[in-house]
Amino acid sequence: MGKIKSDSNESFFLCVKFLLGKIFTTVYYVVQSWYNMINKENYWTLRGYLLEQKYIALIDCDSFFVSCERALNPDLQGKPVCVTSGERGCVIARSKEAKEMGIPMGHPLFMAVKDYPDCIYISANHVDYGKISNSVMSVLRSISPTVEVYSIDEAFVDLTGLSKLYKKNYYQLATWIRERILEETGIPVSIGISRTKSLAKLASDKAKNLDSHICIAGKCGITKLLRQTSVDEIWGIGRKLAPKLRGLGIKTAYDYVQKNDVWIKNRFGKTGLELKYELSGNLISKVSTGKTVPKSISDSKAFEEFSNDLNYIKNELMVHIHAVCRKLRRYDCKCGVVGVMLRTKDFRVYFNKTNTEHPLDFEFEISQIAFPILEQLYNPKIIYRSVGIVLEDLSSSSNEQLGLFKNESDEKKENLAKSLDKLEAKFGRNIVQTGFTNKFVPPKQDFVIKP
Repeated sequence: MGKIKSDSNESFFLCVKFLLGKIFTTVYYVVQSWYNMINKENYWTLRGYLLEQKYIALIDCDSFFVSCERALNPDLQGKPVCVTSGERGCVIARSKEAKEMGIPMGHPLFMAVKDYPDCIYISANHVDYGKISNSVMSVLRSISPTVEVYSIDEAFVDLTGLSKLYKKNYYQLATWIRERILEETGIPVSIGISRTKSLAKLASDKAKNLDSHICIAGKCGITKLLRQTSVDEIWGIGRKLAPKLRGLGIKTAYDYVQKNDVWIKNRFGKTGLELKYELSGNLISKVSTGKTVPKSISDSKAFEEFSNDLNYIKNELMVHIHAVCRKLRRYDCKCGVVGVMLRTKDFRVYFNKTNTEHPLDFEFEISQIAFPILEQLYNPKIIYRSVGIVLEDLSSSSNEQLGLFKNESDEKKENLAKSLDKLEAKFGRNIVQTGFTNKFVPPKQDFVIKP
């Protein structure tokens, strides 16, 4: 009887010890979280982050592809315009007038023409869009030395200190930037300005719906901006994560930043915690002027006509290989994996990839790997609508491990690749053609459908 009582007491004390340990751990993390909230600067500085009061702008081109077409052809101003991915593609950009007509993004062209016959449909011309994008970025670099090109139609700009330099407040500065870009390139933009890149992104999204196309979220405006932003609008929150957050009772960006650090870190890790501080107005991610190597590079486009001709498909693939190789050299990187995608007339996709023996960035070397993959995927009894190339495992050329003696043929390949790039930069796209049918790819495609 005494032994049973002793065991009972021992179990009781173990339970008490366990509960006290839990209580102590919880109190410790809560106190640490409160301390971090009070002394954020010290918290993040100790972890390698420098908190500075910055003014970051996100410049976002409005309906960029459509704006490019209007800059090239002013007669399109005020008319409903859609840019498509090709003559057998879908809608990838819409003007304000086209949106008001109810044309959805991604709508197949053959259906859009029937459903909305009063709209003008234009096949995308990414070469011209790239040139216009470079012009927009050049204007931004002439204003600020710190410009991070985020995509073809977006850029972060550090405006800190420029208010004094140009003797304008930040609203006047944003207005002036919009006017300069529109005057020099013909492209309208929306501008969001705030303390961090995440907040500037939210502000630019709000700016698109304002008459001025400018939204500034200062210290006093951050809370209002967060309350107006749903979780699926937060930059970095994907489609899979948004439902999970809503399931946890987080419906707005404001709800997210109200959660304590421990709660966020346990569920979303360091990245989720950094996002909270960015949304709270603490700069974690600085505007970077350096080029970052992407995870992968791809290129694909629908054929002008469905085909099962292997040589025709090879020629199309060669055009895409040249496009991705130019991007590789622009980023000064090479690939370690080559993949080929083949899409059938009824949208079935076949894909395969293989590792390379050493990093590559030259068209003919990559084509020697890509063509055998294409031949494995190809079936002469199937009609195809598109082919594409995917390059993965990208690494900087400067980090490439070199042999003791450099191969003379490698130097010739590098020189030939550089010569191709220089010729195209001077005389235009496809001045040098390679392939099986010598199919000409026009530098500017005409209207697909006019009403």
